[in-house]
Amino acid sequence: MNRPLKIFTVVGARPQFIKAAPVVRVLQSRGHRHLLIHTGQHYDANMSQVFFEELDIPLPHRNLEVGSGTHGWQTAHMLMGLERIFLQERPDWVLVYGDTNSTLAAALAAVKLRVPVAHVEAGLRSFNRDMPEEHNRVLTDHCADVLFCPTETAVNNLAAEGIRQGVYWVGDTMFDALLAFSQKARAQSTILRDLALTPGHYLLATVHRPYNTDSPETLQGILEAFCALEEPVVFPVHPRTRARLDAMGVEPEALAACGVRMIEPVGYLDMLLLEEHARMVLTDSGGMQKEAYLLRTPCVTLRPETEWVETVEAGWNRVVGADPPAIIQAVREFRVEGDPPPLFGDGRAAEKIVDVLEEAVG
Repeated sequence: MNRPLKIFTVVGARPQFIKAAPVVRVLQSRGHRHLLIHTGQHYDANMSQVFFEELDIPLPHRNLEVGSGTHGWQTAHMLMGLERIFLQERPDWVLVYGDTNSTLAAALAAVKLRVPVAHVEAGLRSFNRDMPEEHNRVLTDHCADVLFCPTETAVNNLAAEGIRQGVYWVGDTMFDALLAFSQKARAQSTILRDLALTPGHYLLATVHRPYNTDSPETLQGILEAFCALEEPVVFPVHPRTRARLDAMGVEPEALAACGVRMIEPVGYLDMLLLEEHARMVLTDSGGMQKEAYLLRTPCVTLRPETEWVETVEAGWNRVVGADPPAIIQAVREFRVEGDPPPLFGDGRAAEKIVDVLEEAVG
């Protein structure tokens, strides 16, 4: 590489801040000009700003402040805002992460302007086209110039769709982040003491996917399953889920009476500690499935399928959907033995990603 690169990272949701942090640090350490653009998809301070502070990455250079809306409205406003920035700045690369509307909008804005696109966490497939995230993944992968895969399964998924050029198996940047910040979490987080939790004697739950939250019957069933469990359930509530619960008239006091403790969303360091010391994680989040695996915490996935099939095959993740009896049975019976096999690389994914970008430009 003969010159510093001009690289734009586009993020908009909590998991993307975590995935991007290791790459941003490597780019800065190598002297590249890096601009972080926040679409504003997550705009609550507990879901956004706190992560920049904890992950030691600079605040965004631009914030589109798009906020909530339908998928089409949200994606369109992101697309328009990002196109203006890309036209003005003409970056060498646009880096996108994961499978959100921010991912797709940035990829489309860049490819229409012939700005090279690199997709981090490429090749994931749930094979459920009812998920908006699945459409975002597939479309982004098919227009990206370089695809960075977290697992061998992701590489094979792309090959099955005819994508073999520009594909790199680098590992997972969330593993890089966990290695970098888990010790800091243990040293700084007071969440267990603040919530009076005993390690290994509580369950950690999150629910935010539309197919769990948009149906009052489905969400009510999940809550009833939580209430039927013998162990206390710590439940950081996503803003979308909070709005649905309010509309349903669900009272936090009623859930607390049956052992379900609703709390505000927590930062990255607090969440790492909660995940590490829970007896089990119950979630519909892809990122939490992966973090639970890396932290050696069994996971029950509240979805009918998962893009992280390797964690299921390794025996550390059980997919049960939103069926209350299946949730209850899994929590009561699911046990793991031994150590999970390494699936997500060697903790150097960010370095490998930047190596490829530098080599591609020359």
